Amino acid sequence: MGTRFCAATHLAIGLLSLSLVACQRQSHEQPLPAANHPRDEIILSPDSPKRDFIKETTIELVQRPLMDAVTGKITYDETRTARVSSPIAGRVTGGIAALGAYVRIGDTLAELDSPELGQAQSAYAEATSDLNLANRAFQRIRDLYDNGIAPRKEREQAEDNLIRARSEAERARLKLANLGVRGQRTDNRFVLHAPLSGTITERNINPGMEVRSDLTAPLFVISDLEQLWVQMDIFEKDIALIHAGAMVLVQVPAYPGEDFTATVGYISQVVNETTRTVKVRCILPNAEKRLLPAMFASIMVQSDADDLAVVVPLNAIFTENESNWAYVNTGDYHYQKRPVTVGLRLKDRAVILDGLKPGERLVVGGALLLRTEQDTEQQSGESAP
Repeated sequence: MGTRFCAATHLAIGLLSLSLVACQRQSHEQPLPAANHPRDEIILSPDSPKRDFIKETTIELVQRPLMDAVTGKITYDETRTARVSSPIAGRVTGGIAALGAYVRIGDTLAELDSPELGQAQSAYAEATSDLNLANRAFQRIRDLYDNGIAPRKEREQAEDNLIRARSEAERARLKLANLGVRGQRTDNRFVLHAPLSGTITERNINPGMEVRSDLTAPLFVISDLEQLWVQMDIFEKDIALIHAGAMVLVQVPAYPGEDFTATVGYISQVVNETTRTVKVRCILPNAEKRLLPAMFASIMVQSDADDLAVVVPLNAIFTENESNWAYVNTGDYHYQKRPVTVGLRLKDRAVILDGLKPGERLVVGGALLLRTEQDTEQQSGESAP
């Protein structure tokens, strides 16, 4: 009995040893499983040529855009612009201010030989002389009346003549004053003065030209170009997004990629029934005078200064399974495919509500390349035995 038990025990031990040896051999023969990276991550090797095609940018908080850029036009600031015409007829004789010249208020723009001015000056001289004569006559009659020599009727007549002469002299004086005539001499010489300081941007006058007060085109246009206006039309549906004092960014073809800041100054209270738009006027500083009236502009309405958001180029976002995605470099060329929530989608940018944070490195070029690379790796992994 004891001998059989010992034999069975030795047999069991031998079988167990053989089983362990077989297991060890099998474990050495089978390869170890490869280390897998997360499903939504792609890693580019140091020697991968695809690295050269990947472009990245650091995500920053910027002012939240409110609508697509609208087309506008730069114009004169009409509060700083004067269209100068001659208030009197005449022939141009003197020197004419040059086009593009900067003039100060009161500077001479042109000189005219004006018979009409001579008539006005002569009329004023006659009216002044008549006033002096009527005044002396009234004083003489008044003295006679006070001494009981002249009748009351003569005194009243002399007083009436004095009033008429005074009114006529004042009318003649005001006419000369409205013409801007400063001297009292009669010489037919009329000087056209600048009503404000600024640059002469238009000139429609030549030597010897006959000038009339009813000409359609102004002789000069003078404007202070250090401040301009930007006119734009906002759709009715977007009018609640803009208010007086809001900041806008202005771009012009002359300076690609450069932003100029303007401020909303006036919003029209009338909607155009045909276009369903509202006219908006912005004040545009132009201290360096790089911007010019009549330039076309692209205008982006900005939110308040403290309303910040993550805004990324539209080509950084791609759609997959009805969801929006983007690639973020998590470090050492490890690119994570991340779902994002898109808010306002503009022509070339998108506002990200969720999924991206400031300071992260976002792929803005080559996202489709990474997506193709990731699909290839997944297909290879699924087809492997």
